[in-house]
Amino acid sequence: MKNLKPILYHFCRLLLGGLFVYAGVVKALDPTGFAGEIANYQILPYRLNFLVATTLPFVELLAGLLLVINCKVRSATLVIGGLNLVFMLALSSLLVRGLDIDCGCFRPGAHTSVQAALWRDAGLMVLAIVTFFGSDRRRA
Repeated sequence: MKNLKPILYHFCRLLLGGLFVYAGVVKALDPTGFAGEIANYQILPYRLNFLVATTLPFVELLAGLLLVINCKVRSATLVIGGLNLVFMLALSSLLVRGLDIDCGCFRPGAHTSVQAALWRDAGLMVLAIVTFFGSDRRRA
């Protein structure tokens, strides 16, 4: 069992990091389209949508890269966990308000149900928790 812990940690770290690198790159390549997807949530004032669309992908990309290269893992995992929590709250607000939109998470224009996106984000949160608690505190 002791031999499985490092394997599980590295698997979760690399998967989580890779997913956030991918998500960051996809969003960074089309900031205008991503701003439109953020606007669909009807949460932020209109002027902030483009600001978030141009900064969020690089935060995701940086945190994901840190996980992939196994550097500042606890800090990067906290950022990703915090972002994921915000995403889950935003998705939950869609359910409460009865809106059915694309989550804007990975592929622009690919419609994923809000429920499916919430389940996916719950799985990402599990990966973040395993990565956070499995990391070596000295390499935080």
